[in-house]
Amino acid sequence: MAESRRECWNELIAEQQTSRLSVVAFCRERGISEPWFYYWRKRLRENGTVRFAVLETKAATADTTPAIELVLGTGERLRISNGVDAATLRLVLDAVRR
Repeated sequence: MAESRRECWNELIAEQQTSRLSVVAFCRERGISEPWFYYWRKRLRENGTVRFAVLETKAATADTTPAIELVLGTGERLRISNGVDAATLRLVLDAVRR
């Protein structure tokens, strides 16, 4: 399978998840076949590959309070600021869930 097709569908699925539109409305708006959307969403979930985003880390200061802090089972903490890109956050959360 072409990597560009996989990337395209990954991006479309992430956009739909953050768009607040139903799959039907999103596909209609984008001119995408709804069955193909569900096919690719299932296929990419089953694939099991994890995509990583490059994240910039900053030392915490007294004036920076994260909007969300996740405490993982390992005790590690993931702090997410208000300005995070929604698609990047979705990728990170999907990776953490696995």
